[in-house]
Amino acid sequence: MAGKSRARNKVFNEQKEDELQIEVDPATGIQKKNVARDDFGWEVPVETVPIPSKGIVYPQGTALGLLETIDIRAMTAREEDILTSQALIRKGTVISTLLQSVVLNEGIDVNDLLMGDRNALMIATRITGYGSDYSVNVKCMSCNTKQDYTFDLGDLPIKRLNIDPVSHGQNLFEFELPVTKKKVLFKFLTGTEEETLSELSKRRKALFPDIEVTSLVTSRLESMIVSIDKISDRGKISAFVRDMPAYDSRVLRGYITNNEPGIEMKSVMCCRECGQTSEIQIPIGLSFFWPDL
Repeated sequence: MAGKSRARNKVFNEQKEDELQIEVDPATGIQKKNVARDDFGWEVPVETVPIPSKGIVYPQGTALGLLETIDIRAMTAREEDILTSQALIRKGTVISTLLQSVVLNEGIDVNDLLMGDRNALMIATRITGYGSDYSVNVKCMSCNTKQDYTFDLGDLPIKRLNIDPVSHGQNLFEFELPVTKKKVLFKFLTGTEEETLSELSKRRKALFPDIEVTSLVTSRLESMIVSIDKISDRGKISAFVRDMPAYDSRVLRGYITNNEPGIEMKSVMCCRECGQTSEIQIPIGLSFFWPDL
């Protein structure tokens, strides 16, 4: 976890000067009165969040192109209204709406962010609202005992993008399959694409409740692969993925996972039952944005 690619995300807790909090009425161009500041002497903190991809994968000349940080406003009661909106929860857009509401940079649509970049925003937003302590029920890898454990989200390392795209400004990367020697061009999924995959899986389970859905690996690969040996036809890619040697599939998935920028959702825990220390994957549950305070 040490090194430049996995630096501790201390920047999540560093407050920025408040020059971005001046609100202007878009209809009149007149500066809005900041009641909290002017009448109560309270400034909503602004945080600078590092972007794991460093903006390299986004088109140059756009709001995200080569953008290394995004400024967010700390969570307020307005964001809690969003989190409790049943309409947004039913639509599955509550987190996207929450993140969009705190982003201060103009022209940024959080739905365009890679999943890893979006996760960085999500974790930083949660820290501004409820602090860095995150308590969740986890299972010890040694004795399988389940227990409540508190993790420090501020300690999660940033996993920077360390491979080059085929060209800057493109979310497109090359990899040669070890068995078939086919050249694959793949992309990292955005938050929206991840949500689409998740929704597709839910629909399949709803339609076929008695049949175990086993196409998660192939569906994900199909979504990430853009072309194989310059063939980009989606039907042909799907057919090849289904018949891809297992070793090719595993190595490609490992390469993508190891190089995908984001936040390392792993931490070390010491089991209170057996005393063993192990590294575990931190689950994101209901208490992430709905903690018991």
